[in-house]
Order: sequence, then C-alpha cells, then structure tokens
Amino acid sequence: MTRLAIFDLDGTLLNTIEDLAAACNHALTGCGCPERKLEEYNRMVGRGIYNLFRAALPEDRRNDGMVQKMADLFIPYYDRHKCDLTRPYPGIMELLGRLSAAKVKLAVASNKYQEGAESIVAAYFGQFGFVHVLGQREGRPIKPSPEIVDEIMFRTDGITRDETVYIGDSDVDMQTGKNAGVRTIGVTWGFRSREELLSCGPWRLADTPEGLGDIILNE
Repeated sequence: MTRLAIFDLDGTLLNTIEDLAAACNHALTGCGCPERKLEEYNRMVGRGIYNLFRAALPEDRRNDGMVQKMADLFIPYYDRHKCDLTRPYPGIMELLGRLSAAKVKLAVASNKYQEGAESIVAAYFGQFGFVHVLGQREGRPIKPSPEIVDEIMFRTDGITRDETVYIGDSDVDMQTGKNAGVRTIGVTWGFRSREELLSCGPWRLADTPEGLGDIILNE
C-alpha cells in the first residue's frame, strides 16, 4: 500500500521547459553567449541549475565565474517569469486530487533551487497540501543522491520505504528512486524518452496521469 508519493517537479508535474529556456537564454545573452534552441533544453534540465548553466554555455566559457554570472542573471528573471508559460500537464490536477482523497501524502523532491521549487508548487498546487517540498540547497547533494528522498521519508512520521513511491521523467529520477530503495515510476509525458526511462529499469512506467494514479493506488 502506498502512503507517500514523492514527485519530481519539472517534466513530471509541470511543463516548465519554455520558461526555463527563456530564463536561461536571457542569462546567456547577458553573458554575451549565443542562445540555445528550445529542444536542446530537454536534455539539459533535471540536474540542477548549475549543471544547466554549464551545459548551456559554450565549451570554452564553462568556468566557475561564468556559471555564477549565469545564476545572477537567471534567478531574478526566472522568479519573475516562472509562471508565464508553465502549466500542469493535462490530468495532473485530477491525479493529485484523487491521491489526496485516498489519503496518500504528497511531496516533491526536485533539483530546482529551493526557493523556486517552493514558490512554484505553492502557485500551482497549494490546495493539495504537499507535506514537503525539497529542492536544491546549498551544501546538500542533488539527485541522483538518495538523500532528498531519505529526508522526506524521515520527516514524514511512520512512513516506510515499502509505503513510498518516487515518480519522475528522467534517468536521474530513476536512479534517485533506485538509490533510495523505493519503488520508482517513470512518466513518459515529460522531457525525456521512454527508451531512456526503460534503460534505467523502473518499477513501472506510466503513460498518463490517470494510469499513474491506478498504479499508485492499486499496486
């Protein structure tokens, strides 16, 4: 029986790619670098913003100073524009309502920076009462380290690994769930391919939020 569902955020609950790409291109332009195409960002996101910046920068400019300059430009811009084009995937609101009605606790474990993760979950999903929203924090390892999933379980009284499921759209998410020793479900509507998810050996794959709800509640 599943009592705790931990979700990745970008590419799983929310289609954030256009706002992320716009903010990153804004930062690239401010650094005097060429912009990236929207489709390139599908492969770049999901490993934390500093890895996003390193991937987006030209190879000969991938140094710590440029990465920090990207962050200084990206974060204020993204904070102002993160809800411009971002939307929940079709069926996600119904899924969260269904899980809440079944008394499944909801949480987020994301590589999005902490303030961004908290504010965007509050903006779109505040009515569902997520018990924890954890993102990338200074001095803490990012996914695929299992620490973020372990912390959520530790902070959720009485929850065991057998009662927890982790849901995401990328190889990083599949590795995170495996590393944490919990059942891991890959969703195929996000930023990465079905083949990438399958190559990581998830417990299950879900093609729709409705199907994801069936897996969580019935298995």
